[in-house]
Amino acid sequence: MDKKLRRSRNQMLAGVCAGIADYVGWDVTLVRAIYALLSIFSAVFPGLIVYLVLWVIMPLEGETI
Repeated sequence: MDKKLRRSRNQMLAGVCAGIADYVGWDVTLVRAIYALLSIFSAVFPGLIVYLVLWVIMPLEGETI
């Protein structure tokens, strides 16, 4: 099976966490909680930058590259 990392249409903001959850096979709530905790413990700013970069580089589910 050829899995590709893509933003999900099951989105709260941009679908980044949901896309990661789909890719690794985890619950989306768990991925969002881990992301929130990592962002808080990294002084929020780096977590925000990582999210924005992933939003830009990850294609939306169903889009062709």
